[in-house]
Amino acid sequence: MEILRTPDDRFANLPGYAFAPHYAELGDLRMHYLDEGPRDGAIVLCLHGEPSWSYLYRTMIPTLVAAGLRVIAPDLVGFGRSDKPALREAYTFQRHVDWMAAFVDRLDLRAITLFCQDWGGLIGLRLVAEASERFARVVASNTFLPTGDQPTPAAFAAWQTFSQTVPEFPVGNIVARACARPVDRAVIAAYDAPFPDEHFKAGARQFPLLVPTRPDDPAAAPNRAAWARLRTFTRPFLTAFGDSDPITRGADRVLQAQIPGAAGQPHTTIAQGGHFVQEDAGPELATIVAAFVAST
Repeated sequence: MEILRTPDDRFANLPGYAFAPHYAELGDLRMHYLDEGPRDGAIVLCLHGEPSWSYLYRTMIPTLVAAGLRVIAPDLVGFGRSDKPALREAYTFQRHVDWMAAFVDRLDLRAITLFCQDWGGLIGLRLVAEASERFARVVASNTFLPTGDQPTPAAFAAWQTFSQTVPEFPVGNIVARACARPVDRAVIAAYDAPFPDEHFKAGARQFPLLVPTRPDDPAAAPNRAAWARLRTFTRPFLTAFGDSDPITRGADRVLQAQIPGAAGQPHTTIAQGGHFVQEDAGPELATIVAAFVAST
């Protein structure tokens, strides 16, 4: 399997991203992660989605660290400073779950507060279901765990078509267009940094096809099994969704209704928060997460 590694100089002098890199070896792959804050602080595991990377958490990290929390923000395989298999067939839903489970095991993370958005939720909620003993609480933002049993939103169908037909996959502009607030050109360029050319974008191109949209999708049965476990998850579960995301709109109410730990929690809607709510309102979102950890 051909594995690509983005040159380090692509990550030099990115605005707001002066964090030391850390790496975990997962078999033949190297996964990059940020590890900020006190070693003995309560752990907040921040999982990004498509087509972003840990840069998405740069404005949340200072607030979380100031609250005494240890923030761990990995780059999914195929993204950021993590290794990137060159073949699209190397990426499956199950492999992404397995890679992240191996990462959590390698660092032996426990009493985790999971913050998850977009694919960070599709992967992270599977981890919560399958290794619930490692998780103390969950904050879900603009995400869901689909099984293919319900029709997909029109906005997602349009995104899926776009992702497979656009000649050049414009990562930074995709992030910017899915935000509700203006995004600076230098920030857009930073989201492009991990991808020197189209050859590096196999994981980003493949992700939209991995969302279960049919009941017989390979991930449908494992996701149904995860939902069965999530319906017994009684630890604190908070939703903090942006109000301007057509793809995940309404998913917060489903999570609140289905997961016991969501009962009675101070669920929040972020005004002027798009799909990438961390980009739109990072410090505000971090304050919500810190308060949730402190109160539960």
